[in-house]
Amino acid sequence: MVDFTFHHGAVSVPSLDEAADWYGRVMGFSVEKKFEIPAISARVAMLRKGPLRMEVFEVTNAAPLPDDRRVPNRDLQTHGNKHVAFRVADLDATIAELEAMGVEIVFVVREKYGSGAFIRDCAGNLIEFVCEPED
Repeated sequence: MVDFTFHHGAVSVPSLDEAADWYGRVMGFSVEKKFEIPAISARVAMLRKGPLRMEVFEVTNAAPLPDDRRVPNRDLQTHGNKHVAFRVADLDATIAELEAMGVEIVFVVREKYGSGAFIRDCAGNLIEFVCEPED
């Protein structure tokens, strides 16, 4: 079995600067480094919050996120990566804090196995906050 640890999630956005600002203001990430990948005409920022990293790509002439990929239940009907999820201790407090910042809560699920809330970043990419029940 291959031994590994999590390093980062990645999203593509229309504006690298707007996304870096949004992830900083809403989620507390800061820019760890910026670089370019000329072969794909991309500007890239690695954002970091403690041990967590998000890689953000701005690629020239990239297609916009399709509407179905912006809605959690419809997104599941398309193969591929779905979203990143972050664990929180109190989902209701997290939702209240996000709403106070003007972040739209897209979908909330509350089940015996746990609860979650989906938001969209400034480019429409889905992000989930999960709260698992106490054992």
